[in-house]
Amino acid sequence: MYTLILSISCSVAVSVLLKMARGHGIRVDQAIAFNYVMAGALCWLILSPKPAALLQDASTWPLLLALGLLLPSVFLIMAKAVQHAGIVLSDAAQRLSLLIPLIAAFTLFGESTSASKLAGIGVALCALAALLWRPRTRVGPHGAVEHEESGNTGRLIVVLLLAVWVGYGTIDILFKQMAKIGSAFPTTLLGAFMLAGLISFVYLIARRTVWSARSVLSGLLLGLLNFGNIYFYVRAHQVFSENPTLVFSAMNIGVISLGTLVGAGVFRERIHWVNGVGIALAITAIFILFPR
Repeated sequence: MYTLILSISCSVAVSVLLKMARGHGIRVDQAIAFNYVMAGALCWLILSPKPAALLQDASTWPLLLALGLLLPSVFLIMAKAVQHAGIVLSDAAQRLSLLIPLIAAFTLFGESTSASKLAGIGVALCALAALLWRPRTRVGPHGAVEHEESGNTGRLIVVLLLAVWVGYGTIDILFKQMAKIGSAFPTTLLGAFMLAGLISFVYLIARRTVWSARSVLSGLLLGLLNFGNIYFYVRAHQVFSENPTLVFSAMNIGVISLGTLVGAGVFRERIHWVNGVGIALAITAIFILFPR
């Protein structure tokens, strides 16, 4: 069980680090670039990938390139979402991205569906709508109407959360397509990390960025947490190989629940009751969508 606890903790810790970045003078773009240095090195040392296999099969290159572009881009979007929308809503939107591969499975790839899957998708879409709902006004203690946030801020939060949802869902589809082609997960992961890191550094060098030691060190820590999330999740599937449902449900529900506790309890993020309903619906949808 410790593998699941560690994976959940690493996932939420990534959001916490992203949340604290701005207040501590950390350049998120630099941190994300060095995150891939650490994550790639740990992948090489621990998972024993075979990068030569990627060079031998050109059919995987377009998918790998797409992953290399999407990973840092969506990571940056996640960082902005955490800063503007908070840990609670950002983590919930990220976990609801599991809906996109499910929809793609039977709309694009011809897999069969079922009543329970359709019900789960319906509940998950309702959860997403509730998470995206932005309050315009609230009634103050003396009956005065107070503005919660400006229209521009509300729209930005909606766009960021939708981008997190679509981005991580698309990344999940790409990893699954790589697996179907026959690429082993450690090899695919290393290739994606290497390309994502290369693209990130090219972007930063082209912009003549001024490097910050604090951002570099934070990036290495971010990479440790990022890889830890993936590694302990894979180990949990190996430990509970006869009960993948436990791993799937515990991971997604655990991240949403812990993210809510940390966001609301530690960072005092204010959650409207409609967004709270969205979190409850997200957990319900995960229960319904258990792989059986």
